[in-house]
Amino acid sequence: MGLITGLLTLPLAPVRGVIWVAEKVHDTAERELHDPGVIRAQLAALNQELEDGIIDLEEFEREEERLLDRLHAVPVGPAPDERR
Repeated sequence: MGLITGLLTLPLAPVRGVIWVAEKVHDTAERELHDPGVIRAQLAALNQELEDGIIDLEEFEREEERLLDRLHAVPVGPAPDERR
């Protein structure tokens, strides 16, 4: 990037920064949404809420189905440390 280009695009720097932060937040949210460990923890918390009487069986089943659908939608692939 040349000096003139840098000076002309300087007012756009805050916009580029906000876009970068938004992309990082989106990536983190996507990882958490599809992380099997997070989904299993949510299932455990849901089960505890049912046992404690916080939610009824109907709500439990509805939420459990939603979480299980998310868990089964997680793409299955080789583990990052797995070698052929």
